[in-house]
Amino acid sequence: MQQACVTAIHRPLTGSHSIDKEAVAMNHPLNKMLGTHQTLNVRRDSSSVPAWPSYRGQSQLVGGSPSGRVTVYVDPSLGTAALQNAQDLMNDADRVVTANDVLFGSTGGPISVIVFALGGATDGSGGADHGGCDYQSGAAIEVCASFGNSTRVSALFEAELSECSMGGNLCGVSTGEALSRWCAAVISSNALADFATAPQWVQDGMPNYVDQTASTDQDADSTGCGMAFLSWMMSLGYGLDTMAPAMVSLGDQGTLAQLYSQLTGNATSSAWSSFIAAVQALPAGVSNDDPFGGASQAAQLAHIAPWSVDLAGKVFAAILQDIVKGKPAHQITASVRAALVSSPHVQHAHSKSGSCVVGSRRLRPPG
Repeated sequence: MQQACVTAIHRPLTGSHSIDKEAVAMNHPLNKMLGTHQTLNVRRDSSSVPAWPSYRGQSQLVGGSPSGRVTVYVDPSLGTAALQNAQDLMNDADRVVTANDVLFGSTGGPISVIVFALGGATDGSGGADHGGCDYQSGAAIEVCASFGNSTRVSALFEAELSECSMGGNLCGVSTGEALSRWCAAVISSNALADFATAPQWVQDGMPNYVDQTASTDQDADSTGCGMAFLSWMMSLGYGLDTMAPAMVSLGDQGTLAQLYSQLTGNATSSAWSSFIAAVQALPAGVSNDDPFGGASQAAQLAHIAPWSVDLAGKVFAAILQDIVKGKPAHQITASVRAALVSSPHVQHAHSKSGSCVVGSRRLRPPG
């Protein structure tokens, strides 16, 4: 029988071996009331309001995303600033769910989400919450309002949405927590930088959570280790869209060392030593959750056209074959040229005029 779990994303408390602000119980402090209340132009549909993990106030329906996959609600007592957060999330939701599908290589189910003052906060620092690691038990998501910064709301939404794509109880352990936070960072250009846990992991002596997985999503050290490790893996060229399905396949008991071995082909026993050596060699140390700049490198790789990657493979294959055959340098060069000329994309580029055509995105100087 599948174990029910309650997961959330919250900023860590300070101190040694700190834990997230998520309470062990399901409930959180609710409904920070603002001074003014305005009538909101939203629909009421109380008959179909989901059973939220902790929110017990009035749920007002804002609407559904264009695809119909995401239904957004808001706490009306928070006024127009929260409504704006909810409307922005409704408009952004399809982008988020589509990106999440790509990261996990699967299509998610319908989701409901409510924007309210989670933990009494209205700056996003209250985090987010849902009930489980799938689209049945976890399909009712709570996100903290972030007045004037709806990008944080989208990030919090993705943090919980990604966990619905994990199955089992992966989102209730340290590896899944790190993965969900990284998904949120990638989707939102790191809008939740203040939720960083890797610096806390370093401050506490860098305990080894590569060879073991903590059976909690509430420990800053194990989450922080995971954040830094995934940053390192991305800097080695392994995208989050490669690591996420692999981590899901490894399951609740999987370790980061096993992920490393599965993707690199190297021994599991070498994962920790290789990682910690890389951490110690960082010139600026660990001051955030992406100390290796993995996200930026992954973003650059994501913009490479698939045909370019295929062409590079053909070129390298031609070089290796010629080296094995002992061919001289000029023959190797000829083979590379032949591979380039044979590419239909290169032929197409050469067949075009060098002048810029209408609709080109070529960068031009002003004037």
